[in-house]
Amino acid sequence: MKDPLPLHDFHVHKLSILTHRSHGLIHSIALAFLIYYRASFLFQDPKTRESPTLPWVLVFASELLLSFIWLLGQAYRWRPVTRTVFPERLPEDDKLPPIDVFICTADSNKEPTVDVMNSVLSAMALDYPPEKLHVYVSDDGGSPLTLHGMRESWRFARWWLPFCTRYGITTRCPEAYFSALEEEEDDGGSEFKIHRQKIKEKYEMLKESITKVKGGGSTRDHPSIIEVIQANDTSDTVQGDQSKMPLLVYVSREKRPSHPHHFKAGALNVLLRVSSMISNSPYVLVLDCDMHCNCPTSARQAMCFHLDSTISPSLAFVQFPQRFHNISKKDIYDRQLRSLFSVQWPGLDGLKGPILSGTGFYIKRVSLCGGTIQEDTDNLEELRQSFGLSNELIKSLHRNCKPNLINDQHRFLKETQLLASCTYESDTRWGKEVGFLYASVTEDYLTGLTLHCKGWTSVYHDPPWPQFLGSCTTNLNDLLIQGTRWSSGLLEVGLSNFSPLIYGPPRMSLLESMCYGELAFSPLCFLPLWCFATIPQLCLLNGIPLYPKVSNLYFLAFMFIFLSSLAKHLYEVLLTGGSLQTWRNEQRIWMIRSVTSYLYGSLDAIMKKIGMREASFLPTNKVTDDEQVKLYQMGKFDFQTSNMFLVPMVAVIILNMASFVGGLVRVIFVGNGDKMFVQVFISFYILIINFPIVEGMMMRKDKGRVRSSATLLSAMFSAIYLFLGSIILLC
Repeated sequence: MKDPLPLHDFHVHKLSILTHRSHGLIHSIALAFLIYYRASFLFQDPKTRESPTLPWVLVFASELLLSFIWLLGQAYRWRPVTRTVFPERLPEDDKLPPIDVFICTADSNKEPTVDVMNSVLSAMALDYPPEKLHVYVSDDGGSPLTLHGMRESWRFARWWLPFCTRYGITTRCPEAYFSALEEEEDDGGSEFKIHRQKIKEKYEMLKESITKVKGGGSTRDHPSIIEVIQANDTSDTVQGDQSKMPLLVYVSREKRPSHPHHFKAGALNVLLRVSSMISNSPYVLVLDCDMHCNCPTSARQAMCFHLDSTISPSLAFVQFPQRFHNISKKDIYDRQLRSLFSVQWPGLDGLKGPILSGTGFYIKRVSLCGGTIQEDTDNLEELRQSFGLSNELIKSLHRNCKPNLINDQHRFLKETQLLASCTYESDTRWGKEVGFLYASVTEDYLTGLTLHCKGWTSVYHDPPWPQFLGSCTTNLNDLLIQGTRWSSGLLEVGLSNFSPLIYGPPRMSLLESMCYGELAFSPLCFLPLWCFATIPQLCLLNGIPLYPKVSNLYFLAFMFIFLSSLAKHLYEVLLTGGSLQTWRNEQRIWMIRSVTSYLYGSLDAIMKKIGMREASFLPTNKVTDDEQVKLYQMGKFDFQTSNMFLVPMVAVIILNMASFVGGLVRVIFVGNGDKMFVQVFISFYILIINFPIVEGMMMRKDKGRVRSSATLLSAMFSAIYLFLGSIILLC
């Protein structure tokens, strides 16, 4: 008997492996020369040193830290792979496993309900047996508007889903479909056009119905509400179409100010419990509320991995990349996340699989039930300690059975109210060992780390056509707020008992641990970036050399490291479809994040570690401002951001402007260009890469320019730093 045809295949990029490893070896040799040069200075007679010890040690420490983070990042490049799937080889529809879809929303003011409903409708319209598809929406805001929107969306879905199926519509998010300038189905004939116009009118009625209702609700204090959305009659169904509908469920968990709610992770865990009482599907798709299903085939593609007997037993989740529909051609804020989803995640896939990425992943429910993949127990008391006091929940999770309590309304309401209560998790392992973990606001990263440490694997699949599309932030303020939250959560894990470099290696491979470690400790880049942006500049203005002369052989090592890093970055950008402009934008935004988001995120993580503050989470604003969008599409930075972010980056630019001008004057009149070349060049490079900030300070007159008050405040801080720094150096 022949073996069944494989459901997927993968390709190892041997040329990329050779390139990455060769570069890593040569670059490491150059770093060894740098370290020797810096360390030998410390053994010299203090009387013969040209430079004070303090700035030298600070620069050396910064170079060591940056080199360490670079070394961790080389694990991503060890064995990159790409994958191909064969969904046509899947079993018949009646043999496919059920899927639950979890969509989370937290604030109807920042996350427009119409956008959330588009994500819901696109999930309901997935190309999958509708009777095996169940869509759950978690509304942490407890907003009547969200519940109303779901009821209206259900009515519209009874038209929308048969329309998509009948005419083979591939774009199944209504807003995206009707907003398209050219619709690929335009040649469908007069019947199709009449039908499409009717559906469009009903969609406009849906939007109007939602916008008329006021939001309300309380994001911090409200009881639990669970409702299975269903029609009371069938009079509004499309004639001739008897298509089944996926199940749609509204879940608003109980939230009280006196009880921790654990942000998105807490909401997902409530969905896990409530869904186990209704559908209890073995696989779960998790989506952000602004991330719609751009292609209806993602479920079948994911099943090509989950149903493949060669990898299925240990496979926890299939991760798709995050793509965004509103990215401008210039992408000044690096919102396509090119490095993450085109370099790092394919590299992880060649190890034990990618890190859980918050949205767009199909995860095996049993993998979230705690323990390792081999663990199994019938001890009721032990199960209650893990999962809580609900016997129905224990039955469903442990034995993978379906309680099916919907027909018994009294039992259903009693059980789901209990599972969605704010006290249910007390004295259990929810958030500690069971479900999505609570020890960090980046619950996806921490949960993925523990899954890999328990023996589970994952798969990264990046098909040519984006399976999910979201809305990215289009202004600098929201970008940096989001970056601060991510940085805080990642470093929080790095400083905890789950630190990847300590917790990981005994439980998973060293290379996989290095990848997790690179993400966890990358926020610490704020230390070397702040150092390189201030210390050489201060020393330049005071005539203190920190780098070898141009005529010194060690200068070649420094030059090689700098050019090697830039060239390797450019190589990866071009290899993954980017351009020189992409490279420049990524260099700039990395510098901006380092002196702002990484700084504040790291301080936040450290303060939480020592108990000075509690974790905080603010959803990114999804409401777009026309002026901000216009600037973004034009490729102009919007500097109408908080002084907390604006002042540091402007202060760095002013300091480097002063350093560059002062350095040139010193070189011209004192003539020590051989000693000071590197320091002059550093200031020049910072100014060139960050020219949009210079432009925002001195040339622009629009609303997005740098405020004069922020420029003056930044100039004051720069002057104070130069004054105090010069005194310290001279002493």
